[in-house]
Amino acid sequence: MVRVIALHSVIPLRAEPSETSEMLTQMLFAETAEVLEDARRWTRIRLHQDGQEGWADTKMLTPMSDEEWMDYKRNETIALQANKNFIPRVALPVTYAVSENNGQTIPLAAGTRLLSYSSGVFSLLGVRFRIDPQAVLVAPLAITLDSLMQTTRFFLNIPYLWGGKNAMGMDCSGFTQTICSLFGINLPRNASEQYDLSQRISKRDTQFSTVNPVYSLEHAMPGDLAFFDHPAVLDEDTPQSSTEIERVPLPTTTIEQPHVTHVGILLDRKRIIHCSGRVKVEHIDHHGILSMETADAAHPDGRYTHHLVHLSRAV
Repeated sequence: MVRVIALHSVIPLRAEPSETSEMLTQMLFAETAEVLEDARRWTRIRLHQDGQEGWADTKMLTPMSDEEWMDYKRNETIALQANKNFIPRVALPVTYAVSENNGQTIPLAAGTRLLSYSSGVFSLLGVRFRIDPQAVLVAPLAITLDSLMQTTRFFLNIPYLWGGKNAMGMDCSGFTQTICSLFGINLPRNASEQYDLSQRISKRDTQFSTVNPVYSLEHAMPGDLAFFDHPAVLDEDTPQSSTEIERVPLPTTTIEQPHVTHVGILLDRKRIIHCSGRVKVEHIDHHGILSMETADAAHPDGRYTHHLVHLSRAV
């Protein structure tokens, strides 16, 4: 089995072996993967962290020897045991690591895992790096409104980018996966997979956190995930003002699974932070997301942009 590691800040994973192909996700610095197919210039890989597959530019991947892989896994086990099943990781949208070998700097995205980290120094494949300790979490944050606000404020206005999960661009599920990782919650990559996890549909959920349904905004807490279909499809007689809306709980059962295409994180029972166009905070109620960006004379409170179909909580 051939394994590779990312020694670049970000490596795009594409649907097909072409630079013009759709970007599915990104491989962050220090992430590892299994090689599935080698087409010379392009290599199809499966990420160990969340199981995502895609084609990466071969020259951006660094092969790992069996010895390097065993050492990597040993350091991962040590880090997990030392930090109560949490690997230290970058908490800011972007920070810089400096190689002690040659002094070169590497920008690191939020969520980047740092094995062998201690007091502003971490090692990877025998190379030591220095990093600002204030940018690193060594233990998961407790989920509270205050901790969510303090953490996510640095991510506000990061632009939307399909397949992105770094400060230059994120999609909705890349945002939730990254933010939740700072709270010790391991989620799959895509919105539909994150939804499936709470429905126990996913067959790969053993590597992820346990996620349970929440049946109403009345029972929601900060940090809960909210899932939507997109765009909002509401009846013509549905009120377009949050002050007119009757409180209707989400169904506890469903015959047909919704087509989930969007996800965000609740700050409280009335506000959600999500990435749609950019990372932003908007109003949410039992119908969905009510965006002031769509406000006009006829709809001074804005219009619904996403229809709420499910809530869930990692436990």
